[in-house]
Amino acid sequence: MKPLEKYNPGVLFFYFLLLASIAMFAANPVMIATALMAMIAAASSYTRDGLGRACVFFFIIFVLTSLANPIFSHNGVTVLLVVNDNPITLEAVLYGVMTGVMIFSVLLLFRVFSALMTSDRLLCIFGRAFPKLGLLLAMTIRFVPLFGRQRRKIENTQKTLGLYKNENAIDTIKGKLAVMSAMTTWGLENGIVTADSMSARGYGVRRSRTSFSMYRFERSDAVLLVLVILSCTFIFFGIATDMLKTDFYPRMKLPPFTVYSVICYVLYAGLAFFPFAAKLRDRAHRAALDRVKMHGGSESSFGEKIRSMYQNETEERSTFGEQ
Repeated sequence: MKPLEKYNPGVLFFYFLLLASIAMFAANPVMIATALMAMIAAASSYTRDGLGRACVFFFIIFVLTSLANPIFSHNGVTVLLVVNDNPITLEAVLYGVMTGVMIFSVLLLFRVFSALMTSDRLLCIFGRAFPKLGLLLAMTIRFVPLFGRQRRKIENTQKTLGLYKNENAIDTIKGKLAVMSAMTTWGLENGIVTADSMSARGYGVRRSRTSFSMYRFERSDAVLLVLVILSCTFIFFGIATDMLKTDFYPRMKLPPFTVYSVICYVLYAGLAFFPFAAKLRDRAHRAALDRVKMHGGSESSFGEKIRSMYQNETEERSTFGEQ
């Protein structure tokens, strides 16, 4: 198992696509709870900066979703209370909570996805077959953090010039609107300049245009791709045949715990926790290397091996040159 950043971008894109699809269409509390725990662990490992603010926003969405379903949907037989002749049922509340958890986990998944799938990776996937789509996705992924940095820069500039005041609510709203106006102009101009620059370089003009990519499809990528396809096929068969489906109306009914369902849960847990496990292994590997470098004898032997390899390579090159 190698770090997740070193896998082929196409394999990672396919992996995240199937993982999100299962979380959205499974309608199974066990799998959704597993996805939430796995994505919290993965997000804390890959996107720790700004995770707290993002989780606050995601939690607000979770609360709104959980409250909206029992307010607008009155299905179910277990009535908790009646508000204006509209029953609030337990089944509607549980369905709203499950939907909110699903949205929370999928948002965390896409946060990890945006951290790993950089613009060059997206261009590697879509650059040859769909150059315009690849450029659009790359610009979108790059634009989100760039927009935040530019907003903070404009706010600090306006505060320095004395144009941004937050003494009362009216001044705060005026300052935010001024920043938003500047950001809108900057975003449109930046998009046009980027598109013109790529067009001037011949991007997307000819289909025969070659493109450089440092990503290669290795044996580990093939192993991961095969495991993901087999596991997801096994899980999607259970979803299609309703063996993993949870019925909420008229009364909540969980799917039976059979051998097949347990295997599906284990497979999905392995897929969901794979990013976190890969990060832990990478950290353990780096810690082991640091411990080796801390010991003088091991470090000298490591240096001797490197020097001997370099000498052998130099001798081979000199021999080849003489021949």
